[in-house]
Amino acid sequence: MPEDDDWRERRRDAAAEHERALLRRRAEESAAAHALLVDFVAEARRRGLDPVPLRARSYDGRHRYRTTTTGWYLRRNESVAVGTDGSFYVLGVPASLRSMLAGVTLAPSDPPLVLGKGGRDGESIDLPDALALVLERAGTDD
Repeated sequence: MPEDDDWRERRRDAAAEHERALLRRRAEESAAAHALLVDFVAEARRRGLDPVPLRARSYDGRHRYRTTTTGWYLRRNESVAVGTDGSFYVLGVPASLRSMLAGVTLAPSDPPLVLGKGGRDGESIDLPDALALVLERAGTDD
């Protein structure tokens, strides 16, 4: 039985190290993505791209809610955005009558380097590409 205990202990240690490495990688990616968002906000302001009031959508897609946050949508379906402070927002929220009346308060999320990662084919886009598209579309709205 001591061999079984040693094996279990090694497996536990390996799993814990794997989890620590995964968390480190996620934190590094999030920090890199946040830096891209901060740079985007500075560039958007430099170009005179005005932020818009962000609206959240219920998970079922049937309702849209006011928020107190302004920023720029990063996807055409307006599912994610960057706030004027460089924070990343996922704009899906639970449906509720209270939200319809009072609006919702958005909480920032850790930004990914790939928007829609793990989604259906053609629905993911690298964050730098999404940011460039926002700036490009803004230049053609004149």
